[in-house]
Amino acid sequence: MYRYDAFDHRLVRERVAQFRDQTRRFLRGELSEDEFRPLRLQNGLYIQRHAPMFRISIPYGLLSTRQLRKLADIARRYDRGYGHFSTRQNLQLNWPRLEDVPDILDELADVEMHAIQTSGNDVRNITSDHFAGVARDEIVDPRPYCELIRQWAALHPEFAYLPRKFKIAVTGSHHDRTAVLLHDIGLVLVRNASGDIGFRVIVGGGMGRTPMIGHVIREFLPRAEILNYLDAILRTYNRFGRRDNKWKARIKILVKERTPAQFSLDVEAEWSQLRDGVATVPDHEFDRMAGYFTTPPYDVLAGDDASYKSAVADNRAFANWVARNVHPHRVPGYAIVTVSLKKTGVPPGDATSDQMDAIADLADAYSFGEVGATHEQNLVLRDVRQRDLFAVWTRLRPLGLATPNIGLLTDIVCCPGGDFCSLANAKSIPIAEAIARRFDDLDYLHDIGEVDLNMSGCMNACGQHHIGHIGILGVDKNGSEWYQVSIGGSQGNDAALGKVIGPSFAAKDMPDVVARLIDTYIDHRQDDERFIDTVRRIGTEPFKERVYAAAH
Repeated sequence: MYRYDAFDHRLVRERVAQFRDQTRRFLRGELSEDEFRPLRLQNGLYIQRHAPMFRISIPYGLLSTRQLRKLADIARRYDRGYGHFSTRQNLQLNWPRLEDVPDILDELADVEMHAIQTSGNDVRNITSDHFAGVARDEIVDPRPYCELIRQWAALHPEFAYLPRKFKIAVTGSHHDRTAVLLHDIGLVLVRNASGDIGFRVIVGGGMGRTPMIGHVIREFLPRAEILNYLDAILRTYNRFGRRDNKWKARIKILVKERTPAQFSLDVEAEWSQLRDGVATVPDHEFDRMAGYFTTPPYDVLAGDDASYKSAVADNRAFANWVARNVHPHRVPGYAIVTVSLKKTGVPPGDATSDQMDAIADLADAYSFGEVGATHEQNLVLRDVRQRDLFAVWTRLRPLGLATPNIGLLTDIVCCPGGDFCSLANAKSIPIAEAIARRFDDLDYLHDIGEVDLNMSGCMNACGQHHIGHIGILGVDKNGSEWYQVSIGGSQGNDAALGKVIGPSFAAKDMPDVVARLIDTYIDHRQDDERFIDTVRRIGTEPFKERVYAAAH
């Protein structure tokens, strides 16, 4: 994985020193709240309902075990012994003291981590496929390109104060695991007929108050031009984007108002002035970046391991875990393991310091010392030999990290909601936990099959409710917390936005509402049809009728 050079180390250390001085001046009353706000935001610090919330960057979702242990240690000493893995492949701390944040940043710098631009109106953490580099369906490894873009974005003086926050996702696989169609910019690595590497460029996607699917504005961009083209997009946004109304300031609004065709022309015109310029990336720079992401010393294995296949046949619990949490690897005899952070009774995405340490131990023992973070709020052991899978499962179980529910209904994506966030209209975590308890029957879960349930506590959509097969949104109704339900959303290559089925529901009714949606699906599904396929085939009306008939 990428390692800092001398310039990186100096930049991050200077940034820590700068923020330490800014924090000191704020605490002494020398900076007002309005003066301090943009400074803390660009260093990942929010002031939330009960305490500061501190967001730490995990670039393109990749951690070394040294870094994961540092996160565990920081959570243990500066917080309450746990961290929250978010849908942006970041880690959030909910209880740090403001005066401790510069010390936390200093310790993060020791392990080549930071919180730069994890909030604020700038280019946020670059996200990518959590299986990058090991996925069997990968066309091009996106990690070197993510690192290049991360370096371009970090403290870019021209784009430090954009009209609104800005999110970029990169994928290099046939199957989109990064939701590229729902980002301000989505980049898909492709090869043209000559075998040259380039990007399909998607602009104007996003969730939040006005969800939109992005538009392809260029089918093939030569990879050497990626930074020039990103400059062109951001300059166009900076030039035409709204700054008088933050609800209309996202690039998705600009693309819609100007039309995708016109926006594309605007970008192409800007790019014509930048093309072949100083930001053009030479091949040797791509080679240098790729050199940081070397192939691990894999064993040469013939294929499926006999002992692994025997364990699957003999142990039903292990077989269930393999079916849901183990994924194909590009190297024969190896597998990818998703570590579920969705045990019933635990807030989705939360991991204790002890759990993080234990996962780091497992990654060192079985996965070349690297851990991935997914935008579904789970963790990944990227390179596990099949013959070691039973041992990994055995060690995960007592830690509460072996729930076989990846892709199932209880693999809930959920923001912190009103328990922590000052922006939230309603709590998310208690509703997610109540639904998980209602469906805490593994046989029933496996019979239901794949269902994505996403939940947000407000319209900012940190829980990505718009793309859930079932989406739940917390809303304020005369000072009370209610929940709006949508169905039919999806991520991936066939991304779609869910449709609201009707009036909102009280918190106590939500497990029953979800149960009725599932009952409707079971009554109507054909063969091995997934929930989302049934919704697409029969529409929302049968689900709506069932839910509201029972409610009355």
